[in-house]
Amino acid sequence: MNEQMFCYQCQETMAGTGCIRSGMCGKKPELAAMQDLLIWVTRGISAVTTQLRREKKDVSREINHLVTANLFATVTNVNFDTESIADKVEATLAAAQPLIAQVDKKDTLPEASLWNGTREEYAEKASQVGVLATKDEDIRSFRELITYGVKGIAAYLSHANVLGKEDTDIDMFMQRALSQTLDDMLSGGNLLALVMETGRYGVRVMDLLDRANREEYGDPVMTKVQTGVRSNPAILISGHDLKDLEMLLKQTEGTGVDVYTHGEMLPAHAYPSFAGYAHFAGNYGNAWWKQKEEFESFHGPILMTTNCIVPPKESYKGRLFTTGAVSYPGCTYISADENGNKDFSALIELAKTCETPKELESGEVLTGFAHNQVFALSDKILDAVRTGAVQKFVVMAGCDGRAKTRSYYTDFARSLPDDTIILTAGCAKYRFNKLDLGEINGIPRVVDAGQCNDSYSLVQIAMNLKDALGYDNLNQLPIVYNLSWYEQKAVIVLLALLYLDVKHIKLGPTLPAFLSPNVANVLVKYFGIGGITKVQEDMETMLGGSDNLIRGDMIVADIVREYPDLVPVMMSCGLHCISCGVSEMETLEEACMTHGLDVIDMLDILNDQLAQNAKKG
Repeated sequence: MNEQMFCYQCQETMAGTGCIRSGMCGKKPELAAMQDLLIWVTRGISAVTTQLRREKKDVSREINHLVTANLFATVTNVNFDTESIADKVEATLAAAQPLIAQVDKKDTLPEASLWNGTREEYAEKASQVGVLATKDEDIRSFRELITYGVKGIAAYLSHANVLGKEDTDIDMFMQRALSQTLDDMLSGGNLLALVMETGRYGVRVMDLLDRANREEYGDPVMTKVQTGVRSNPAILISGHDLKDLEMLLKQTEGTGVDVYTHGEMLPAHAYPSFAGYAHFAGNYGNAWWKQKEEFESFHGPILMTTNCIVPPKESYKGRLFTTGAVSYPGCTYISADENGNKDFSALIELAKTCETPKELESGEVLTGFAHNQVFALSDKILDAVRTGAVQKFVVMAGCDGRAKTRSYYTDFARSLPDDTIILTAGCAKYRFNKLDLGEINGIPRVVDAGQCNDSYSLVQIAMNLKDALGYDNLNQLPIVYNLSWYEQKAVIVLLALLYLDVKHIKLGPTLPAFLSPNVANVLVKYFGIGGITKVQEDMETMLGGSDNLIRGDMIVADIVREYPDLVPVMMSCGLHCISCGVSEMETLEEACMTHGLDVIDMLDILNDQLAQNAKKG
């Protein structure tokens, strides 16, 4: 095994011939190595810019954008072109030289800043600077958690930059954080603090992008999107970039060519600015991982604007176009001019020669529940909560993937009681957004806030509920979190929630593979993060049933204060630590795990006892 290779899809070590998980993302070892080198030199130039700022010297917007673009290019399923990545390495080294010349204290700069090898030396250097070059697994784990979080920030910042929004404080943080991942003097405690700071800037960049999208395209509104097809030739747009969609819609207007969205572009239909395009036909297909079959059956050209591209089949590779951060060898790349404009005429002309899309399904799907739309329904929602019509909100956001274990999320959604509402964002929604789950007092039971980029809306919804219901913190809300994750960019959503002190998040189908056991334990201990188990078990611990007052995610000390009659019952079951300090921050589920007890049995016993007490009056 080549110890310096690391899978950028699964976050697992790679064997010499590819990923040990069968190369699901399609990246070859040499591409992963070149991405390692790009990240390393990007850390290096970030150390230079950070030192320049310490010396009160300016760093240009162009350098900020270079760092952002480098990070975005290495996100999962974005750039598969080794030569393109090498070009970025070369451009970064060239950009670093004049910056280094401005630094007064050059002896403070790390090797990653000073190395300036030739293209012929890239491969050898890449083998020395990969993820596993950090030997201490806990330090490595913290560094990767920070790096993936910063990549997520960069992806969101890139979209905001395209729409003219800048925040130099975010640029400065990203570059400082990257430079700190090179500092061997930082302890695990220092890095944990940096993890939390990454979450703070995650919230900030989500707010920036949210404002950029709304100011440019209007506040999303509840929208029913058609999933069938029309009889016109068409172009399919996938990824996340709304500016690319706007340019495509303008250029296709009046051509007889329709435009369909795919994957995470579905929520674009909810923006008022796009509603006036009669040829904006609907949404085609499902989540990113089904694109090989769905792109083949679409028949027309496909424009991939951001992640998540999958190595294409030969049957449609010739009609797959990439733009922005995305690149794939053999596919036509559409670049922007100096003003950011792109010419999509090649796609339009190709579409006119293609068959119309093959219909995969018919019907409609609901989207557009960003925070302002939900606030407009706040009276209905608060009334439903106060009257008990809604017992729980379940956040089921994040990423979808091809693993069969992800059917868990469909089963979980289908099994939820009728008095629960699902809050979702990202492509995780495709596991349940087409189920007929009905509504509660006119409120849909699946509330889709939009793309993974729009997870900020879920935060705003929770904050609004907290204030309206008079709670002190988010953990008092009737909201539980059952998130699915897959790719690196999704890490920033988790870190943003941790920064906001959201506790007891379920994360699956597995915990991230780059987390060392010790770092995973830190997240479990301080934030109550846990992996998913079985649907019914997780349903019991997260919801406790609508008639149950005790839940697995409740703090032990809170149970004791609210239900003192249960103290002897808990002790008789073997839970003897209910009066110690740990009980103030440990959940019932965690306490049961510590004492080797079955939390499901414990919940049954405690809630049965409460029911008996109620009958006695």
